[in-house]
Amino acid sequence: TTKKYKGLNPGRRIELRNENYDFTANLLQEDIEFKSPRIFVNDVTVVYGNEALVYSLQGVSYQFQQIENATMSEGRFINYQDEVNTAKVAVIGNKIAKDVFNQVESPIGEFIDISGIPFKIIGLFGETEDREEERIFIPVTTAQRVFNGADKLNNLAYTLPPVENFDQAVAQAIKFKSSLQSYLQQAHTVAPDDTSAIFVWSAMEEAKRFYGLTDNIKLFFWFVGICTIIAGVVGVSNIMLIVVRERTKEIGIRKALGAKPWSIVGMILHESIFVTAISGFAGLIFSMGLLEVVGPHIEVDYILNPSVNFTVAVSTVFVLILAGAIAGFFPAWRAANIHTIDALRDE
Repeated sequence: TTKKYKGLNPGRRIELRNENYDFTANLLQEDIEFKSPRIFVNDVTVVYGNEALVYSLQGVSYQFQQIENATMSEGRFINYQDEVNTAKVAVIGNKIAKDVFNQVESPIGEFIDISGIPFKIIGLFGETEDREEERIFIPVTTAQRVFNGADKLNNLAYTLPPVENFDQAVAQAIKFKSSLQSYLQQAHTVAPDDTSAIFVWSAMEEAKRFYGLTDNIKLFFWFVGICTIIAGVVGVSNIMLIVVRERTKEIGIRKALGAKPWSIVGMILHESIFVTAISGFAGLIFSMGLLEVVGPHIEVDYILNPSVNFTVAVSTVFVLILAGAIAGFFPAWRAANIHTIDALRDE
């Protein structure tokens, strides 16, 4: 705590306990889809045969598989009976299985010593060998008995029922967070404005901030794109002015032969549109080809499998063509208004 409240001095350490989990699970049960307490134990020594390695361990409830969205590659996750019976069973990641059981075809049913206590392997989770899979899950009741010696908890994890849209999900998460934090503050005699004493993290609020950031990035890219189009319009316009200047005599001959001003305008516009259309389609094909080559090799999660929205891409090309028409209009209008005699005299 950081603030004095109801005669209690600041600096108190708030510890979650089983009663907090049980009470919140009952109090907010209509708002909860899945729930699990958690205990974190870092740097536990795992021994199997002659292998001794250090990993992190979590004591969790049987519903944590849905919260974590852990994909079981073999065996099963912790179940209700494991939790009730304080079973010495463990679920390990594929990375641990490869490191510890490299000579064993399947570790299911094998025993490992965790900090000197034998645990039976009942399941493997994960589909890759990332560092996220260097974790061990055991029943929370077992973790409390073996590593905690009391009913202390480090963390309470919840998921909320699905709703129709993102805004509803954010509102639901904010309401649940407020209710949970209010109860925990009352239970531990913490000042309502002491936000650092009990921290409640919401994935939906983080997602909202992330989407806000991506929206700002999109606006920035739109700004860059518009500036690029403007620069392109100026460039094409200058090129067409040069073309008109070089073809002044030709334009004069056409007008002398009876060409109407709008036919001159159409001729210049056709050239301008042709240049921008070819450039636009070439850029589209190049960018899509580049993504096809580079995309599969990008392994960063937040830009995994980059792609081009085809509708946006085609719309952009049409915008470029329109920009080309605008860029060519003024040189074309200038060409249409050249006096025939002056054009024929041009050298």
